[in-house]
Amino acid sequence: MSYTLDPELVPAMAALAVQAAQTTPPARGDWRAVRAAASAGLAYLASITPPSSGVSATSFSTPTSDGRGEIELRWYTTAMTAPGRPAVVYTHGGGMLGGSIDLYHEVVSWYVAESGVPFLSVELRLAPEATSPTSLAEDVFSGLTWLADHATDLGVDPSRIAVMGDSGGGAPTAGAAILARDRGVPVAKQILIYPMLDDRNTTPDSLPAELLTWNHDNNYTGWVTLLGDALGTDDVSPVASPARLTDFARLAPAYIEVGDLDIFRNESIAYALGLATAGVPTELHVHPGAPHGFERFVPDAGVARRAMADRVRAVATV
Repeated sequence: MSYTLDPELVPAMAALAVQAAQTTPPARGDWRAVRAAASAGLAYLASITPPSSGVSATSFSTPTSDGRGEIELRWYTTAMTAPGRPAVVYTHGGGMLGGSIDLYHEVVSWYVAESGVPFLSVELRLAPEATSPTSLAEDVFSGLTWLADHATDLGVDPSRIAVMGDSGGGAPTAGAAILARDRGVPVAKQILIYPMLDDRNTTPDSLPAELLTWNHDNNYTGWVTLLGDALGTDDVSPVASPARLTDFARLAPAYIEVGDLDIFRNESIAYALGLATAGVPTELHVHPGAPHGFERFVPDAGVARRAMADRVRAVATV
């Protein structure tokens, strides 16, 4: 039996196919074109994200780990949250070469409004401007340590801080969890939403090309822009490409979610298996008929509502 699209997603995917037929797709390796397309797509998704109210945002900053600048940290909270609460450090998507905290303002606001848990959104450096392949994970780790250092002032329990990211934010989020383990910094949970984890995933497979909202050419471009000539070699650090990890012991408990029409399906399942085999508590969801970014294309679809309810539960129980 072949993979089929969830019926509630068919109209949206058909509309996307019409739009795609009217444009020239970015060439494999053209990071500027992929960045522009990714950011334009995220802007469109932001425009159809369910609105939220009662959430305030305040900007802070912290130096980068290499001392070459500062990154913005945007703190989202509601008036209803109480002291001693959990918190989440969030990493935006965009293939590690696009996206921004501005383009994720609606997404993060929604999570905060629905869960009552405050979020710290990290404006990480992107490829190719990032100074090294591990810079993105280091930026997330900097956000994590900043929040831990300011936990008392912000009313946060430092033992209940999670890291969370989606798509291209998945690798920096998982990489930050690896850094936290190796450096002795507590992480309560890692929440990985259809995460981009494996730099070796650059060749088309059996998934129908017409159902892919992020394809292997884009994936190659994202990874080669970050890794350069190291792409696909043994020189790639698991902090940059977490699928390279061999020692999963003592990592933070995980929630991982992906659709079965997503090129990140197999690497998400493999990462969950690595964690579970090492004794790390792991919750894995593979949604049938769901492509990459499914819940944002059709927020009212049943599969989207189920996924978002599970994410809110995962956040609220940090």
